[in-house]
Amino acid sequence: MRPWHIVVLIIVVLIVFGSAKLPDIARSMGESMKVFKKEVQDMREDDGPETKDPS
Repeated sequence: MRPWHIVVLIIVVLIVFGSAKLPDIARSMGESMKVFKKEVQDMREDDGPETKDPS
């Protein structure tokens, strides 16, 4: 991604959402990612290491 792509993306996001909504959106996304990561970790722990019976 070229640097000007990032600048254009930031400008579009500011126009669409407005600067007042951005902190709320970022907070919401952060909380969602935290919940998602915890659920993925719980799923991995539930599966646990699979052991094979040598017989």
